[in-house]
Amino acid sequence: KRKQIGDFSRTYAKELKEDQGAEYDQLIEINLSELEPHINGPFTPDLATPISKFKEAVKANGWPEEMKVGLIGSCTNSSYEDMSRAASIARDALDHGVKAKSLFTVTPGSEQIRATIERDGQLQTFEEFGGMVLANACGPCIGQWDRRDVKKGEKNSIVSSYNRNFTSRNDANPATHAFVTSPDLVVAMTVAGTLNFNPLTDSLKDKDGNEFMLKAPTGDGLPANGYDPGMDTYQAPPKDRSQVNVAVSPTSDRLQILEPFNAWDGKDATDLPILIKAQGKTTTDHISMAGPWLKYRGHLDNISNNMLIGAINSANGEANKVENFTNGEFGTVPGVARDYKAKGIRWVVVGDWNYGEGSSREHAALEPRHLGGLAIITRSFAR
Repeated sequence: KRKQIGDFSRTYAKELKEDQGAEYDQLIEINLSELEPHINGPFTPDLATPISKFKEAVKANGWPEEMKVGLIGSCTNSSYEDMSRAASIARDALDHGVKAKSLFTVTPGSEQIRATIERDGQLQTFEEFGGMVLANACGPCIGQWDRRDVKKGEKNSIVSSYNRNFTSRNDANPATHAFVTSPDLVVAMTVAGTLNFNPLTDSLKDKDGNEFMLKAPTGDGLPANGYDPGMDTYQAPPKDRSQVNVAVSPTSDRLQILEPFNAWDGKDATDLPILIKAQGKTTTDHISMAGPWLKYRGHLDNISNNMLIGAINSANGEANKVENFTNGEFGTVPGVARDYKAKGIRWVVVGDWNYGEGSSREHAALEPRHLGGLAIITRSFAR
């Protein structure tokens, strides 16, 4: 199998070489033999710590050592190979008579993945291990999590293989220290139930009290028997769509027909008030929070009531408190924006570095425009 991988790699090696005469500003050398797993967080995906130094970082920063929940899956890191490798670690633990010490959830990335890993046995392994299989959806990654094992405000640590770990994102608890890493490492740490466990160097105890170390994960990149498409939920539209009418109740607080935005009038904008000067990290979660707000995803006007309520106002160091320049009174960010809009006043937002870090959440772009925003001016934008 290694020979096949080598032959495959050589076929495409030319695509990874520089063109003749190409010049580069910087040369970065990476020694693959020195790479090791990393854990990122808490509260941000760009705080990376190698596993060999993570235990030290946990102690130095006072992060809660107990790992309350391990979570894998969702749209990211939920391929067949990801699930197979993660299941191999769970099976290794089960073979030693050990199950997950932490709560453990699995969110299949699609119906195809769910059906395939159910057929091939990985799903059963996760359930034997103590895992709870959730729906094929965004799930806890975007705050769709009815978490009950800790109280709001209680400090705790969770580790997921998701791609976002911003404050309050997963469970609406600002005291939750959320870390992100690979599915392999999530499952390994779930066996131990602590952030202090390094599967590369640390041993565990089996059901008889004997020490053992987890084997390196294994898994097929593709299913040997092909993918199982699972349940077909596609509903084809009618061939004649001319008579199709999308009926939405005007009194619905969850659905609203989108109206086109006004086109640019061709004139320069001058003397625009600054609605808020956002200080520091301003992610899409700061701009348009998820969690309980998700029920308004289909109603732009209602979900706009969360616009920038998590951003810190550099003028006073507070969130969701800005001055209305027309009367000198303080109000919420969306409240003041609505007042400006009612008075025909266009406004701008000033941001910091990397504004908009996070998922491609369209509401973070739609809401400012819906409430009368004309421009977002920042030091830099994410992506």
